Amino acid sequence: MKVAIVGGGAAGMMCVATILEEHKNDVEVFLIEKNVLLGKKVIISGGGRCNVTTGIEDLKLVLSKYPRGSKFLQSAMHRFSPVQVRDWFENHGVPLKCEDDLRVFPVSNDGHDIVGVFEKIFRNSKIDLLFKHNMKNIVKEKNKFIISFKEQKDLEVDKVVMALGGQAYRQTGSTGDGYSILEKLGHKITELAPSLNSFLTQEKWPKELSGLSFEKATIKVKGQKKYQFTGPFLFTHTGVSGPAVFALSSLIAFEKYDKQNPLGILIDVLPDLSLDNLFLELQNLREENLKKTFKNTLHKFLPMSLTEKICENLQISFDKKNVEMSKKDLRIVVEYVKAIPLTVIGRGVGDEFVTAGGVELSEVDPKTMKSKIVPGLYFGGEILNIDGFTGGFNLQASWATGRAVGLALGE
Repeated sequence: MKVAIVGGGAAGMMCVATILEEHKNDVEVFLIEKNVLLGKKVIISGGGRCNVTTGIEDLKLVLSKYPRGSKFLQSAMHRFSPVQVRDWFENHGVPLKCEDDLRVFPVSNDGHDIVGVFEKIFRNSKIDLLFKHNMKNIVKEKNKFIISFKEQKDLEVDKVVMALGGQAYRQTGSTGDGYSILEKLGHKITELAPSLNSFLTQEKWPKELSGLSFEKATIKVKGQKKYQFTGPFLFTHTGVSGPAVFALSSLIAFEKYDKQNPLGILIDVLPDLSLDNLFLELQNLREENLKKTFKNTLHKFLPMSLTEKICENLQISFDKKNVEMSKKDLRIVVEYVKAIPLTVIGRGVGDEFVTAGGVELSEVDPKTMKSKIVPGLYFGGEILNIDGFTGGFNLQASWATGRAVGLALGE
């Protein structure tokens, strides 16, 4: 049996590795990659450190981290869970570490080590690695697939695995080439949108706080209770970023927001203190220190740079004493701290930056990743309508779906 895996990213590499290790005598494998090397996006993920998977072991909790595709992923994830993924890489010679935020990285902090596992497997196996092959089309003729390329001669195979990724990080080759080909083959592609991005804000003052981070903040879309997330965040020179922002951007991936259609967000930088409790604590501190400046009293709760910015935004003089602050003034400050308003006018870059949307999941068998429409066609990774929050969840989905295809092809 001849099998072509289109795409040498996480899902494609894991699919090939599984075939070679589980069914190497039965399958002739062609791995088609438009770049000159494998795993380009894997290498740059997590800032080049490669956030391999998550340290969360509760599968129900892991699956809750996927805004789209969680139910579909259940079978593949049970067969190749984050724990099993970690064991797999460590058994292949790459020691991993789990950081305090439960993100898992190679101990070396180098994504090349992860891709190196697959390169070693491929070197020691019979596999046709077709680099610099830019696919043009796939046609199904009887029981065969004819894959045509922009420059090279056609390739005829029995099975095809589409693992091309989405259209995020276009410089790595993930340009969404597969969508139109799959539509011609009869598959539905859902609406596509970028996800896991930072927010560009209309307000310029965040630039003055660039680099200031919070371990925990709640960020919500103004007037939309269902769209909120609590986690780490930071101010940047163009707006706000960090895991909480990325997660919120994922939840609102299909919302339209730009300069003409701005999106209001509210940031609570003290989510563990209720508005009333913060008011009482601030009032007690004020009464105990009537001669001190209010700025220094508010600083007991917040970094000085943000304290000064809040005072500036609310037109409170830096020299204003606590004795001059009325209860009404305190209430205004507290309400502002618990809901700092910003206006989002665009998407910035993110840590992973994935594509929300893809192949309609009802057309794919969740156990084997086999097409229900085109016999012999399979899917892996981001080309499916699956995406997760930042923290190793998107690579985990790619490893799990790629593994599922590899196992299915040998059964």
